[in-house]
Amino acid sequence: MKLLFVAIDGMGDLPIEALGNKTPLEVAETPNLDFLAKKGKTGLMYSVKKGVAPQSDVAVISLLGYDPFIYSTGRGVIETAGIGLKMNDGDLALRCNFATLGDGKTILDRRVGRSLTTEEASELTEVVNKEVKLESYPATFEFKNTLGHRAVLLFKSKAKPLSSLITNSDPAYKIINGIGVAQTNVEMVLKPSEPMDETEAAKVSAGLVNEFIEKSHAIWDNHPINQKRAKQGKLKANIILARDAGHMLPSFFNINQHYHVDFACLADMHTEVGIAKLAGMDSTLLPPPTGNLQKDYDFRVNALLQSLPNHDCFYIHLKGPDEPGHDGDCKLKSKVISSVDKYFFGPLLKQISLDDTLICVTSDHATPCMLKVHSDTPVPILISGGKIHNSGIDKFSEKECAKGSLGLIERGCMLMPKLMDMLKQMS
Repeated sequence: MKLLFVAIDGMGDLPIEALGNKTPLEVAETPNLDFLAKKGKTGLMYSVKKGVAPQSDVAVISLLGYDPFIYSTGRGVIETAGIGLKMNDGDLALRCNFATLGDGKTILDRRVGRSLTTEEASELTEVVNKEVKLESYPATFEFKNTLGHRAVLLFKSKAKPLSSLITNSDPAYKIINGIGVAQTNVEMVLKPSEPMDETEAAKVSAGLVNEFIEKSHAIWDNHPINQKRAKQGKLKANIILARDAGHMLPSFFNINQHYHVDFACLADMHTEVGIAKLAGMDSTLLPPPTGNLQKDYDFRVNALLQSLPNHDCFYIHLKGPDEPGHDGDCKLKSKVISSVDKYFFGPLLKQISLDDTLICVTSDHATPCMLKVHSDTPVPILISGGKIHNSGIDKFSEKECAKGSLGLIERGCMLMPKLMDMLKQMS
C-alpha cells in the first residue's frame, strides 16, 4: 500500500462576489478531484490551528505531523537547509525577499512585482557577497538567492552565538509565539529589526541584519541591473526584507523511523525540501515552473511515477494557486486549480490503482484573493483509495467538504498520525 499526500499550495479561499459568491476551487473544473472526493472521505482542516494564518513552512511542518509550536525554529533555518547551506546552532538564518524601496522608506512592492529573474537576482547576490563588509560585530555572512525574488541570509558569529529573538524588517509578517504569521492591513514601510529581549545576542543580531540591509541597499539602488530595469519601466530590486530568523536547527523526529515507512518528498520550493531533509525524507527539488502548465505538471507526474517503486510514502507539494491568490486574481487561481486537476491528477489516476494507493489531497493554507495574504481559513481535505468508503460528496470544494465525514480537523499536526493509522490498517 502506498501513500500519496498532495498539498496544493494556497488552494483554499473564501467566496468571491466576482465568482458568484463561490470560491476559485468551487468554480474550477475538477473532475478528477471530484471523483476522489466522491469515492473517499472529506472534511475541513485548520492547517495549524484556528486563529493562525501560517506561512508555508509552519503549515508544512504541521501537515507532516510536527506541532510547529514545539518544533518550528524559523523559516530562515528551513530555507537554509533547503538550499544546502551549512548551519550550526548559534548561527542566524533569515528568509529574505528582494523588494522595491521608494521614498521615505515606503515599500513599493514586497516581491519586485514578481518580475525579477533568477539571473538578475544572482548578479545582485554576487555583488553584495563581494562588497559588503560587516563592521558592527565580528561576524561573517552568506547571502544566497533561490528562485526569483526569494533569498536566504546566514550570519556566523566569530565570537558568541547569535539570537533569533529579533523583529522582522518585512512588515507583512510578525513573529507570534515563535512562529511567523501573515499580517493584514499593515503599513508598507521598511522598519529596522529590533531585539525582542535585552540580551546582547539579540541586540547584536538585530544590528547585523540592519547593517546588511543598509549596505546592500546602497550598492543595489544604482546598480546597472536596476538602472536597466528602471529604463524598462520595471521596479528596482533595491532592498532586502528579512523575516523569520532562526538560530537553532529543529529537533524533528525522523519521520521514517517514527512511522516505520520510507518517505520521499517532491516539491517546487526550497522551503518544503528543507523540511523534508530535516525530517529524514529523501527529497527532490523539482525544476522551476516554465509557465506551460501542462508541461510542468506532466514533469511532476512522471517524476512521481519514476520514484513510486522506491518508497512507501510520498509528500508532493505543488505551488500552483498560491501566487494568483497573493495577486488577488481569482479567475487565474481557478484556472490553475483546473490545470492541476487536468494535467496532474488526470494522468496520475490512469497510472495507479486506488486499490493499493491511499491518496490525501489538501492545501497547506488558504490564500484568499480578497485578502492577498495567507489566512487561518480551514482548507478542504480528501482521503481516498484503499478500503475507504464513499462519502457521498460530489464536488471537492470548501463548501462540500464541510459536509464530509472527516468533519473539522482542528490541528493540522493531527492529520499525519491519522494517515499512518489508515495506511497501517490497509496494508
